[in-house]
Amino acid sequence: MTSFRRRTRILVAAVVGAALAVVAPAGPLDAAGLRNCTELSGHDVDQVGCYELVWVDGVEVGMTFANVQFRGNVPSDHLGVFYVIGPQDDTPQSEEATFVHDHTVGGTPRQNHGAYSVILRTFFVLCSAEGIASGACVPTFSPLPGLGDIPLATTVNGQMLTSVEVIEAAAEAGFVTLLDTGQPIVGTVSGR
Repeated sequence: MTSFRRRTRILVAAVVGAALAVVAPAGPLDAAGLRNCTELSGHDVDQVGCYELVWVDGVEVGMTFANVQFRGNVPSDHLGVFYVIGPQDDTPQSEEATFVHDHTVGGTPRQNHGAYSVILRTFFVLCSAEGIASGACVPTFSPLPGLGDIPLATTVNGQMLTSVEVIEAAAEAGFVTLLDTGQPIVGTVSGR
């Protein structure tokens, strides 16, 4: 498992720009001059801001990223979470990315009583062996370069994974495994 995590961290750093992707119609974020994260390549990947869609408490919202890699000091006690999950509907948030996935983050500033952080700790939410064997966790097998198909959790006990509480309850029950990528990112919810 340690070797798997090490390889995952290395690969995540390489593919995080492509993974932070979404297919969305022009809207307020486009009008603000931000580009969709899928449009970034080359030098731009780590240098310019972009946006994508994420789930917050069952609602799909826009999230703006300053860049895709955070190089500052990481305050370990105040990190938000950024969960990479299986697609939650027919149009994945990352349809044109390296691998198909959606994203779930914690509450917005008004909803989390002052514990909001723009520095997010990134986790893959994978169906555990127990979750798959019991039928509790339904995976979407998505190809991740260098690792093959990974079982991103799509639903657990019939529930969509569009809120942090559902994901963390599934992890506590042993139906999903939260794989820390070791790669913090900077992002803020920017619109509904």
